[in-house]
Amino acid sequence: MTFTPKRPSRPAILRPVLVLAAALLSTSAFAQVQPPANTRPMAAVFVDPIPAAEDKPYPGTISLAIDASDVTTGAYRVTETIPVPAGSTKLTLLHPKWLPGNHGPKGTIAELVDIRFYAGSQLLTWTRDPVDVFAFHVDVPAGAAEITAKFIHTSPLRESEGRVTMTREMLNLQWEKMSLYPAGHYVRAIKVKPTVTFPAGWQVFTALDGKAASGNVVTWDVTDYETLVDSPIFAGLHAARHDLGQGVWFDLVADKPEYLQIAPENLKVYRNMVDEALLAFGAKHFDHYDFLLAMTDRMGGIGLEHHRSSENQYEPRTLIDWAAGDWDRNVIPHEFSHSWDGKYRRPARLWTPDYRAPMQDNLLWVYEGQTQFWGLVLAARSGVQSKEQVLGQFANYAGSFTQYPGREWRSVEDTTHDPIMASRKPKPFSSLARNEEYYTEGALVWLEVDAILRDGTAGKKGIDDFAKAFFGVKDGDWGVLTYEQDDVVKTLAALHPYDWAGFFKTRIQTPGQPSPLGGIERGGYRLAWKEEPNPYDKARMAAGKYISLNHSIGLAIDNDGKISGSRWDGPAFRAGIVTGMQILSVNAKAYDQETMKAAITAAKGTNAPIQLIVKRDDVVRTVALPYFDGLRWPWLERAAPGTAPTGLDKLLAPRAVPVKSGVKPGAKKSAAS
Repeated sequence: MTFTPKRPSRPAILRPVLVLAAALLSTSAFAQVQPPANTRPMAAVFVDPIPAAEDKPYPGTISLAIDASDVTTGAYRVTETIPVPAGSTKLTLLHPKWLPGNHGPKGTIAELVDIRFYAGSQLLTWTRDPVDVFAFHVDVPAGAAEITAKFIHTSPLRESEGRVTMTREMLNLQWEKMSLYPAGHYVRAIKVKPTVTFPAGWQVFTALDGKAASGNVVTWDVTDYETLVDSPIFAGLHAARHDLGQGVWFDLVADKPEYLQIAPENLKVYRNMVDEALLAFGAKHFDHYDFLLAMTDRMGGIGLEHHRSSENQYEPRTLIDWAAGDWDRNVIPHEFSHSWDGKYRRPARLWTPDYRAPMQDNLLWVYEGQTQFWGLVLAARSGVQSKEQVLGQFANYAGSFTQYPGREWRSVEDTTHDPIMASRKPKPFSSLARNEEYYTEGALVWLEVDAILRDGTAGKKGIDDFAKAFFGVKDGDWGVLTYEQDDVVKTLAALHPYDWAGFFKTRIQTPGQPSPLGGIERGGYRLAWKEEPNPYDKARMAAGKYISLNHSIGLAIDNDGKISGSRWDGPAFRAGIVTGMQILSVNAKAYDQETMKAAITAAKGTNAPIQLIVKRDDVVRTVALPYFDGLRWPWLERAAPGTAPTGLDKLLAPRAVPVKSGVKPGAKKSAAS
């Protein structure tokens, strides 16, 4: 039988109350006091009023005149006259947002001020698009053949406002920051006539063609807007130009005239670099090329690629103090490599018809990772940097990835989205978050590609052969030839059958992989740890006035003891020491770099923690730091027996031979030798 418990009876006194409550609930009067359902809106239908870009010519030629002579305010004053298509009542103008080489939406719309539009002398009404704030809708009066835009680009005067592009001695004019273009057209189909007024007595450098000057007013031939944006200007009071051969020029501007000095033997290494690059890639994808280089600590630093030029900055004395500046010179071979990798051969989704369409960064490990690799290789081959410096950079990359907990959850490919996600801002714990490691880990992956090719072909093939097959096509073409990952895989497979797709899936697209040391180890070297920094780390720390103890206690510390970086789950992190704190003393002695290093060395092999006094905001406290493994910096050291050149030695060895009359540099030299 089933047992059914008896329901307890309610107290008699409650029964009338329950009856009354039930009656109230059943009445419409009570129901009316209940709150109605919350009002819930529906999404408004969005129709984009901005036409998509089409590959059709824009009628007429835009006149773009910029007054760049005000070195006091750093303001660029712009007058842009834009033809109006017949019958137009409204014209939509765009300010560039997605810029090639920036890998993200980095347009400087906030610096465009005092914007006014005219038809003749008539001031026109305009509205900013509420969805795309880089777009301006201008009302066009009947019969107007053109409108004139007048505005000011207020360039930053200090680093906290953005990159400084004008000082009293020099400027870096980037056309996209101070121009508008009509919507609805591929930018290559928009014609522009540029004119710039410079400070009196300044020299002007750019890859634009057809330069003509009248006093300090300079014009160039009509060009298309895409080429214009890809052809920035460096100009300065103190300037020099050197012919590097092969149609390549070395254009210098400097804070002071003495910074322009370069010894003949040091200038020669840049000529070597041009020869080495042309030999490695096997074709020329420019008709002429300008290295635009600023020797400055006043104008903002830059390293930005273009098809026929590059924007670069060195510390002021890098060319004078040649040995001390060795660490600082890689930007030139890096950006030069981009003329082939990134500008001519470009990932299909990183090419866009205008500067409004979003870019997709997935293949930046080819675009930037291989360029990072080639920048180091060409620097070593030419002498722009010493071999020891380049090995130090590879060691720096490899060592870092042994201390990167972020690699457990985030793939190299996912870091390609960082320029869009993080806008290159500092991160609280970059070792966990990861940064744009498609550059550095990408370079190590391409180092392994070279080693696999060498091993698989008994030294007959190497990365140079890939460069010729992939980048060295259509000599003389300086258009854009796009690619997908499959094109990379097929080119490699034609050189050496291998599971390249699986290789990249593991190395690039899968997190949680071992440190990327394959190229180093196959190349006859190994990652080693020493108590002194390698040449690259040593020079970089000296120039930056800080010490990186990332591989020991897990901190980066400036000369005043302020902590600028703390490795996630490192010894200092576990002791509660993080970015933003300041170390006041080490083992009862005032902080300086030598005292900190001595304390780490003294604690090695003991059980005595390092005693620190640290400050955070207004709180000072003592911290015991239990770390006993000593100082550690990464090095690459030879692992192969004997003295014969290893694969890595061969990779970094010069290819070019001395130029003889009528002989192309290195024409008979084997790429993989």
